[in-house]
Amino acid sequence: MTDSARDAAPPRWVGLLASAALARAYTIAVLGAVFSAFAIEKIAGRVTYTSIIVGLFVIGIGMLVARRREISLVRLVPTTLVLFVAWAFASIFWSQDAPSSFWSWVSTAGLAFLAVTIGHVRDTLQTARALGDVLRVLLSISLGVEIVAGLLLDMPIAFLGIQGNIAQLGPIQGIFGTRNLLGFVAVIALITFLIEYRTQSVRIGVSVYSVVLAGGLATLSDSPTVLVLAVAVGLTVGALALVRRARPERRSALQWTLGGIVVAGLAIGYAARHPIIALLGAGSDFAMRVNLWNTMVDYLRSNPVQGWGWFGPWNLGEFPFSAINYALRTTHATGLNAYFDVLLQLGWIGLLLFGAFAGVALVRSWLDASEHRSVIYAWTPLVLVTLLVDSMFESFTLSGFGWLLLVLCAVRAGQSRSWRRHIDTGESGPELPHVQGGQGGPR
Repeated sequence: MTDSARDAAPPRWVGLLASAALARAYTIAVLGAVFSAFAIEKIAGRVTYTSIIVGLFVIGIGMLVARRREISLVRLVPTTLVLFVAWAFASIFWSQDAPSSFWSWVSTAGLAFLAVTIGHVRDTLQTARALGDVLRVLLSISLGVEIVAGLLLDMPIAFLGIQGNIAQLGPIQGIFGTRNLLGFVAVIALITFLIEYRTQSVRIGVSVYSVVLAGGLATLSDSPTVLVLAVAVGLTVGALALVRRARPERRSALQWTLGGIVVAGLAIGYAARHPIIALLGAGSDFAMRVNLWNTMVDYLRSNPVQGWGWFGPWNLGEFPFSAINYALRTTHATGLNAYFDVLLQLGWIGLLLFGAFAGVALVRSWLDASEHRSVIYAWTPLVLVTLLVDSMFESFTLSGFGWLLLVLCAVRAGQSRSWRRHIDTGESGPELPHVQGGQGGPR
């Protein structure tokens, strides 16, 4: 090989790693792999899934290095995310099982890195389009296997956890393992599909099919949290529309008024929790969760400030998870509440850091959506509201695609409103696009 050929090789690799085509393929690959984690592990094993994530991690490093001139290091990662992940790492030193805690932290940090990478190589519309493409396929597959199991074969598919109840109109699980996870995914998909429709980024027929598919699966999941999420997202959409239509000089007062209404609504909802639970038909389920949370708080009293060490999803053989399950005669794999889980594992300091991380992301994304006319800016706060409301009933946001989406939304929100942009003298990250009409849209 000649010297000129050797000199020409690196630019070709750099050009590939920095290309828009690879960025789109990478985004779809990450979202597809993480959202399909349950199915991949059941079909091909955990080693296969881990190998996929490690490969994507390595590619992500190469992409960020190739794009280093267009990415500001000081604005690469939200400060609150760094603090939360750092505290989770510190908890390894007082964990009951340091090696298991360390590998759980590696999983958390690795998924966060994938989200950070996507946040810097794709804008919001491109991210929503990639997520829409992935969820369309996965929800279609979920419907297909449920039809095969419940109508054609009339027998469950045990290794995927599919019970085949579609003939009885649910509950169904699809390829996500549980009905609550399917319902959660369906709500995220509905938000994304409606944003696609409003931005005219897919054909009208595809939009109609997607919305009907997600709505149908959300209903068939028979998950009690779906109705709560739907109400929360609906109220958020109404409030956001009200703020966007207000005059700029009145917007600040309206924001504070809406904030007060939210606080009052939470207080009223807590006071009227028993009638609400009875209306949702989830009394026994909620009672089980309350017993679990009370038991978790009992064990927290031994380590209230620092918690028991970071694990994310529970390691059932480790204390205090084994003791909690033994006391309740159950086999819970999580605390069924992201906030209580963080409190148990990382103590009050961890909960404050997690609350700051999620709260700052929500405020930043809300302000962005209220100040910009393009509907694409609404995707981030709507997804964040879904994640944070669902965290009251499940711990999905602490691992897997829930954690990936939470970090991704925080990165997107921080790029346009971070305080660090005022001290950044380098090039700022890519701006969010102006949505263009016409079918097909940016991909």
